[in-house]
Amino acid sequence: MNTPSIKLSVDAVVFGYEEGNISVLLIKRKYEPFKGKWAIPGGFVLFNESLESAVERELFEETGIKINYLEQLYTFGNPERDPRGRVVSVAYFGLVRPDTFKIFASTDAEQVQWFSINKLPELSFDHKEILNAAIARLQAKITYEPIGFELLDKKFPFSDLEKLYTTLLGREIDRRNFRKKIVGLNVLDELQEKVSKGSGRPANLFQFNEKRYFQLKKEGIIFEI
Repeated sequence: MNTPSIKLSVDAVVFGYEEGNISVLLIKRKYEPFKGKWAIPGGFVLFNESLESAVERELFEETGIKINYLEQLYTFGNPERDPRGRVVSVAYFGLVRPDTFKIFASTDAEQVQWFSINKLPELSFDHKEILNAAIARLQAKITYEPIGFELLDKKFPFSDLEKLYTTLLGREIDRRNFRKKIVGLNVLDELQEKVSKGSGRPANLFQFNEKRYFQLKKEGIIFEI
């Protein structure tokens, strides 16, 4: 009795944040299966490479994006998930600012594009399931780890941080309670600079205290929002 071989692949869910909008990076497949359909970037792991190296390589080859750190999300192993045979995929996710990258399609990708997570095309394989799992993980993650350092301008009004969290959570937050808890983390430095937005009065600018910020990310902290 011949035992069918199992192939290992990786997928990279890359979220992009721009003020008030969250998007995800997708590729249009150049080859079968699902030729001409949209998918999450990814591919097979080579025999001599680690999972981390594989997902970084596939992401760069298909989209032109290089990310120093992608967090492992989950392993997807439904026997029917890939029409080519038994393929187990280890998915990763990350969050970036799209305007810091120049994307281009290559290798197995015919096209690469950012899509709002509220206006997604039909996805190949089980990539809708993978994307939903990544969204849920991201929303859970921001309740125990401060975010924003890589996503906001170096100096920003507090309202920009509020908008970041409401966008990623997909719901409104208690602004007064949120401000109190963020200030209590001691990751922000209030500057003696102001900015005017709209018709309201000028607002103070803040910046992240890098040392304290990365220390808290390392320690992990739970704060209900």
